[in-house]
Amino acid sequence: MAEKLKIKLSIANRVYPLTILPNQEEGLRKAAKKIEAMISQFEQNYSVRDKQDVLAMCALQFASQVEQKQIDKAEVSVEVESKLDALDQLLQEHLSA
Repeated sequence: MAEKLKIKLSIANRVYPLTILPNQEEGLRKAAKKIEAMISQFEQNYSVRDKQDVLAMCALQFASQVEQKQIDKAEVSVEVESKLDALDQLLQEHLSA
């Protein structure tokens, strides 16, 4: 089992100590960096002073991106399944001829 790392991430002027697996570090650091960039963008564009409001908007934006990707993936799956069914039908027709 991999040795755990102790890291500190800064988000919205707060430091969060975490104990993680080494393979999680890059993803967590990138996520913290994206959150910081999004916080900065919200503060510049909407003159929001309360960090909790900004963090709520960040959470909403990230959650909506995840949900949209799941919706898009489901739509692609339906389309792929339809095309595979049509291909299967063509093959069946060709093989039975």
